[in-house]
Amino acid sequence: SERPRAPSADRTAQPGPDQADAGPPVRSGVDEGAIDPAVAPCDDFYAFSCGAWERGFEIPDDEGIWYRSFHGLRAKNEDVLRALLEELASGKSFDEPYAKKLGDFYAGCMDEGGIERAGAHPIEPILKALGAVKDRRALAIAFAQLLKLGVSAPLSFASAQDFGDATRVIGQLDPAGLGLPERDYYVSSDATKRELRRKYEAHIASMFVLVGASARSAKESAAVALRVELALARASMRQEDTRDPKSVYHRLNRDGIERLAPEIPWSDYFAELGASEVADVNVSQPAFVGTVGRLVASLPIADWKTYLTWHVLRTFAPRLSSRFVDESFRMQALLTGTAKLPARSLRCVRATDESLGEALGRAFVKRTMGSQGKTRVADVLSSIEGAMSATLNRVPWMDGPTRTHAREKLIHVANMVAYPNTWRTYDDVTIDRGTYAGNVQRAGAIELARQLAQIGRPLDRTEWLMTPASVNAYYQPTMNQMVFPAGILQPPFFASERSAAVNFGALGMVMGHELTHGFDASGRQFDRYGNLRDWWSESASDEFEQRAASVEQQYSRYEIGDLRINGKLTLDENIADLGGLNLAYAAFKAAAGSARGPGGASRAYAAVDGAGWSPDQQFFLGFAQSWCAKARDESLRLAVATDTHSPARFRVNGPLSNSREFAAAFACAPGRTMVRPDAARCEVW
Repeated sequence: SERPRAPSADRTAQPGPDQADAGPPVRSGVDEGAIDPAVAPCDDFYAFSCGAWERGFEIPDDEGIWYRSFHGLRAKNEDVLRALLEELASGKSFDEPYAKKLGDFYAGCMDEGGIERAGAHPIEPILKALGAVKDRRALAIAFAQLLKLGVSAPLSFASAQDFGDATRVIGQLDPAGLGLPERDYYVSSDATKRELRRKYEAHIASMFVLVGASARSAKESAAVALRVELALARASMRQEDTRDPKSVYHRLNRDGIERLAPEIPWSDYFAELGASEVADVNVSQPAFVGTVGRLVASLPIADWKTYLTWHVLRTFAPRLSSRFVDESFRMQALLTGTAKLPARSLRCVRATDESLGEALGRAFVKRTMGSQGKTRVADVLSSIEGAMSATLNRVPWMDGPTRTHAREKLIHVANMVAYPNTWRTYDDVTIDRGTYAGNVQRAGAIELARQLAQIGRPLDRTEWLMTPASVNAYYQPTMNQMVFPAGILQPPFFASERSAAVNFGALGMVMGHELTHGFDASGRQFDRYGNLRDWWSESASDEFEQRAASVEQQYSRYEIGDLRINGKLTLDENIADLGGLNLAYAAFKAAAGSARGPGGASRAYAAVDGAGWSPDQQFFLGFAQSWCAKARDESLRLAVATDTHSPARFRVNGPLSNSREFAAAFACAPGRTMVRPDAARCEVW
């Protein structure tokens, strides 16, 4: 086996100006137990860094895929949330806004006896209203009524920032109403997908039986519902084609929408949503909306009612009695390979977070993160932005005017760290311990009304799209904004007591990844204010596209089992992984060279735990081990088909094989698997 070590002089922390009173020794954070010494790091660094962990880890029965860092931290956060909600549900007094609503929502979800006794009763009024639909006007109203209840079929409507004018909030009309993951599951002739469609149709029939249909009638209803979905799927864009923002931006006024689909009574639809005054709407997929219009005119109303009934069942089944829950899970298991449902308490934690997320998040951050931690993380983020500034200054292929615009965009990036400065209110949400499904309906309706009320109002740039406990992060191109929830700002991504090398390799890479999204193939099309505008010179744009094409080609060659990675679908995320790694490394080296790094003592910048890894090696191990993952075959197949991120192995080996710094750190000679030839090396940022 091959395991390069640092020179012995690097294995001992060097004294810094504040080391005498700096507290306990800093540990590197490298997980020695995860490393597979039988794998040469220059042949497969992912397997080297994660192989022993992957070999010894069993995916929990209720999960289809498990990222050690992400899912492990999510489980820890959910333990905190569960303990908090159990206390609130027991009636303990807390000085927390919405403490009673949080406790009642969770208690209602946990009331299995009451939910069993209710059976299908919570959706019977919805099904009865559907049964009364007789014409196209009533059908359009039903589309809107169901949307308010959380049933998005066949369209979804919400508010959105105008791509063409970042100061405006307009309406957003999107495709919806498919029960399978994406269009290829309907149209592919692949044997696996054909068999899945057959099982999906049987699943639909089983759901109809649960609400009283005979086996024969249920089978006929399932055939109708699938036929409608097939027509909608054929009208849907391929997922990889929606990646270009220009392809999903088609702003129309009300007259334009009427011309696009005159068969739909739009005035009735918008009136039912409480959005009668909406003037401008982005129709992300006009062909889809046009197809819905033609189907409204051509399909019997009875077929539409059958299709909508199915989507009511599909949406609410997880909130109903065990017969519905189990049948819903049966389909999920086919897609993901999971063996059992998550525990009831875990499902109720997640449901509470979905419906009352910022109310729950406000209590979460008090228990997990103080203002000092927020400041330390912000310092690391500042160093990542400094690395991006240096990158923009030196890239040789960018001309002066484009470079100036890029710098301006970087300067204007807004950072949202840990939790919102202003918390969302839930005063209008009615929560009743005895009506779990009703609580979900009411919370969803209030949230949709809140969103639609933003149309025509000044843009709120402080709004968060994730809850504070989320183990995730995002870049929003229309806001030119990065958001890092408190949920991810913890070990194993960041810990003040471990080496800066591993912190930068883990959390620093995540930050660099999100920042690079502002300059990936999609994000680069938005200017510093969030307008979809071409601010690139023709020459710089051509240079970028050549580099992006190289990345697409690299990842399109990757295979895992009988699956091939879709380099076009994953392009933006792959560019962000490449850039994120480079930015994190550059920020780490800059911080290590200064007297004090961001957020703490200089002692954290040496190799300190005696394991023998140099600081650079610690950085790359910290990066790789943050992506250790294991997946069931079904979940991996689903991810390759639908996820814009590459599988974990390629999120590690793909960027590292382009990194000269990695090759130097592990003494990887040219010709090794982890060293791409100079002529094939991909570098965008």
